[in-house]
Amino acid sequence: MKKKKVLFICVHNSARSQMAEAFLKLYGGDFFEVESGGIEPGTLNQLVVEAMQEIGIDISRNRTKSAVDFLRQGKRYHYVITVCDEASAERCPIFPGVVQRLHWGLENPSTLQGAKEEKLASIREIRDSIKAKVLEFVQNTTN
Repeated sequence: MKKKKVLFICVHNSARSQMAEAFLKLYGGDFFEVESGGIEPGTLNQLVVEAMQEIGIDISRNRTKSAVDFLRQGKRYHYVITVCDEASAERCPIFPGVVQRLHWGLENPSTLQGAKEEKLASIREIRDSIKAKVLEFVQNTTN
């Protein structure tokens, strides 16, 4: 069976899209080829790395990538899923041949306020929300 190609996009490819990519590789790797990119690639969020390590997923060696670079390379996807706010999602490039574009509006970990533990607690909630969305996506697209 040929794997369906999925691209997760957020603003900096530093948190939400990285988590979504990791979860889809873990839970849907037999069915999907997955990548992630950012509108304006930034630096990997170390609190997100820590939150993912807590559940046994190591993204510490990941690097941020540009969604526009994937477009320039002529890559095509079956699904492009934006995981940022609505306004940022509108700035995402349009990929030719995309079968379906989905939007999962999720809070941006880089805008969280408070002490490290408060931020980490919020990131855990975002992480768990992404995991649930990925599991639902896998269930709905592989049956």
